[in-house]
Amino acid sequence: MTTKLILIRHGITKWNKEGRYCGYKDVSLSSQGKLDVIKLRKSLNKISFDRIYCSDRKRALQTRTILFGRSDFTRAKGLREINFGVFEGLKHDEIVEKYPEIYKKWLIDPYKGRIPNAESIQVFKKRVGSAINKILRFNRGKTIGVVCHGGVIGIFVSSILKSRNFWRHVPSAASVTVVEYKNNKFKINKFHCCPN
Repeated sequence: MTTKLILIRHGITKWNKEGRYCGYKDVSLSSQGKLDVIKLRKSLNKISFDRIYCSDRKRALQTRTILFGRSDFTRAKGLREINFGVFEGLKHDEIVEKYPEIYKKWLIDPYKGRIPNAESIQVFKKRVGSAINKILRFNRGKTIGVVCHGGVIGIFVSSILKSRNFWRHVPSAASVTVVEYKNNKFKINKFHCCPN
């Protein structure tokens, strides 16, 4: 019995476009983000979803509404983006100026580097894993839509691949990653697919 997870990253936000770190902060989709999600909707129309789960952050909820309208869904706090602590809302050059050593260590190895007041990568990985395992437990053999964040997809995909290169597996906004689960094993069918 195969369970299919359709992992959907929310559309782009103004903060994404500006290169600002946005984790727990509750920002909305930009007008471009909304247009990109509308394009994505066409490619998802062919899929019959049994259940929809969504992060409780505004940008994910707006993406879900554009994609699935008034259909039932479950809010899942465990699908939130990582909390970037003191980096939240700051651009790369602002972080370099304020926290040069901390930022450098964290970019080199987010598993070892620590951001003040942030969620550690280990805690984030455990939280996301727990949320996805719960979804799988209640939806065996179904096709599930999961509207969430780049970091959530990145940490999940990198854990499947047993990779510590978390950054490599963060998909673009308004993209789809398809993961199948069968016999206690994950298989990545599609990664980072964008609408035509």
